[in-house]
Amino acid sequence: MEPASLGPPSFGSLVVVERQDSVRELLRGRIEIAGPTTARVLARLLCIEEGEVEIGLLDLESQGSVLRGSFTSDTTEREWCDRRLLARIHRYTLNRLRAEIEPVSTADFMRFLFAWQRVASEERAIGLEGLGAVLTLLDGYELAAGAWEGDVLSARVQDYDPRLLDTLCLTGRIAWGRVSPRPEESVRFSSSLIRSTPIALFLREHTSAWLTLASAASLPPLSEYASSVLGVLERRGASFFQELVAGSGLLATQAEKALGELVSLGAATADGFTGLRALLTPSEKRKPFGTAARRRHKTVSYGVETAGRWSLLRGREARDDGENTAAKAAYQSAVEEQARVLLRRYGVVCKRVIARETKLASWRDLLLCYRRLEARGEIRGGRFVSSLAGEQFALPEAIGQLRAIRRADPSGELIAISAADPLNLAGIVTPGERVPALATNKVVYRDGVAIAAREKGVVRAFAEYDSTTALEIERAVLRKRVTPVLRAYLGRTG
Repeated sequence: MEPASLGPPSFGSLVVVERQDSVRELLRGRIEIAGPTTARVLARLLCIEEGEVEIGLLDLESQGSVLRGSFTSDTTEREWCDRRLLARIHRYTLNRLRAEIEPVSTADFMRFLFAWQRVASEERAIGLEGLGAVLTLLDGYELAAGAWEGDVLSARVQDYDPRLLDTLCLTGRIAWGRVSPRPEESVRFSSSLIRSTPIALFLREHTSAWLTLASAASLPPLSEYASSVLGVLERRGASFFQELVAGSGLLATQAEKALGELVSLGAATADGFTGLRALLTPSEKRKPFGTAARRRHKTVSYGVETAGRWSLLRGREARDDGENTAAKAAYQSAVEEQARVLLRRYGVVCKRVIARETKLASWRDLLLCYRRLEARGEIRGGRFVSSLAGEQFALPEAIGQLRAIRRADPSGELIAISAADPLNLAGIVTPGERVPALATNKVVYRDGVAIAAREKGVVRAFAEYDSTTALEIERAVLRKRVTPVLRAYLGRTG
């Protein structure tokens, strides 16, 4: 057997490599360890023309190996970075930012919420734009219809004037209605609108998002009057009250009763908030329909006929979204919108903080959305409140305000809020028992700590306090937030 030849290989066995392929592989090896860099720096290090480097980097980008963008603040040039290396850098950055956060106590967090939501006396909003800002914070929150103006908005807006809310509604900025479907068991007993019926105020552009997140149940069987009015709205669209009366063939009082039923079921709304006020106001306090009748006692100046147009909020039948792509995209968009709204409402969000919210997407969906927003750098993740478990996320501006609240000395101010208020977080965020979310109940806080509550007319203490504090608490729970303007507008006395 002849020994194997040890001579040089023949030219036929050589693989010819294009120069650009060689440049690309050189760049691949270098950029895997270089971190964010520019084409100019790579060209200088590898002694290659910058144009060739650009072509090689574009080739690597098309393969998914590198990403381009602006990653550091010390250069204005376009930068390039290995995809996996950039992911590691991003993860380390998020971990470092989370480690920088010093959590606050629940008392400080509640003090922050009172300031954030304009309940603290020095933070209360003023005027039309102030009310608009408050309603942006409360976007989509559902609470007892009768508590909105007398308890919630009056607690946040100095010298609250109901005509400001009418202006926001009639100009198309704010809409109202029942978004969550009515439980079947409550429909069996009564379908009329009452002061405890849950109603939401929301930005009009978010209407579709809130309805998408709500259950798509069909309307329950309607009364004859309600069915007639609903038919007119389905045929003609948004209509004034007089058009509903004429189109349905009902008496004005019958059409009014029908609208109350449709509103209570979440099927109808009106341009102005006056429509809801009128439906909640007893008929003896409102001026009668027509001009012939006269009443000797004082009546309010509004009615269902002054609410603008009445329209459908949801249809008679349930939506059948199925599994189509458009429905999934609409749901994902609604989840992201809700995630942003919750951050605006509370500044800091975790699962327990939003425990009283209705129409919520699953926490899993919200969590995925918050992680995406954190990865984009729009929000911060970390541990902001010491006693709350689970992942927490916050707006950057909320973090600064949290720090300021922690450094500030407690003022000792007593804050009494309605139990229907979104900030009734007693037993949820703060220790102790929960207070039922009824408009007639009240919760009293001092320096962010719930110290007492009034339920069924009886004050219940959550902490020990002296007789002077007890007297202050009695005054706080009995103090009415209703401004003289609102009292006169609603036709109340006293």
